[in-house]
This record gives sequence, structure tokens and C-alpha cells, in this order.
Amino acid sequence: MKNDKSKNSFVMWTEKHTEFWKFIKFMIAGGGSSVVELIVHMLLLNTVFAALTEQPVLNSALNMIGITSKGYLYTYLISTTVGYLIAFILNRKITFKADVNPTLSMILYIIMVVFTIFANGWIGSAMTTFAQAKGLSGNFWDLVIKLLGMAIPTIWTYPCNRFIIHRKKKANV
Repeated sequence: MKNDKSKNSFVMWTEKHTEFWKFIKFMIAGGGSSVVELIVHMLLLNTVFAALTEQPVLNSALNMIGITSKGYLYTYLISTTVGYLIAFILNRKITFKADVNPTLSMILYIIMVVFTIFANGWIGSAMTTFAQAKGLSGNFWDLVIKLLGMAIPTIWTYPCNRFIIHRKKKANV
């Protein structure tokens, strides 16, 4: 093993702040997967499923989370799956270096994702209703609501990923 003098300051910092470094990597993985998800979403919505955006979806649960057309439904399902799959792989392999049963991890992750999607729909709807009641409208407030809606799930997604989904096997002592 190398001595501390041969380590650069960044490596020493990450070793000293292990949990904070995991959180930073989690946020980078989430941000990167969100960018890919957004690109896939926009490509599908404006090309493959553009013709289906005029066909309504009449389902109150789907409408609550903003899905009102068949084109948007298909786009959402595909792009969200791509984004969450990338985040799962990055967090499992790089952020947390998990080694527990991958099937169990995937099942737990799917449960968390479904909860997050519907919680996000409810949170976004509640924040929008509150903002409108207070006269907070326009692009700036839409952006604030969207950013808050994206940040709030971190309250449960990080701990779920870190301590439940992407665990490491306990070392034999």
C-alpha cells in the first residue's frame, strides 16, 4: 500500500470524506442520467411519438403526474426507464460498489422508483397549486418549482440507494 505522501490531495480528501464523496458521486450519476433521459425524451417526443401526442390518455393517476397523451406516455416510459437504468448501474458499480444480490437490488430499486414517480407527481402538483394560490407564476417560478421537485426526492432516494438497495456484503469478522 502506498504511504500518505504518495497520494494526491484529492484522493486523501475522498478517503477522509467517504460519505460526502459518495453523495457527490450519487448526484453526478443522477445528473448525468437525467441529461441522457432528457435527450431521449425530447428525441422520442418530437420524432417517434409526435403523431401520438394528440391521442389523449384518460387515467387520473397518469394525468396526476402529467401524462395526458399516448405519445407522452410512451416517451415517458422509455426515457424514464433509460434514465433510471443508467442511474442504477452507475450507482451500483461506481458510487456504492455494491455486491449484494443484483436481482434483489433491482426489485427494491423498482419499488423506490415507482414510489418516487408518484410522490413527485403529487409534490409537483401541490407546489404548483400553492404557487398559483400565492400569485407566483411565470417561467422563473416554474423553474423554481421544477428544481425543488427534482431535489426533494433526494431526501429518500439517497438513503434508500445507499443503505437498502446498493449495499455491500458484510465482511466476515
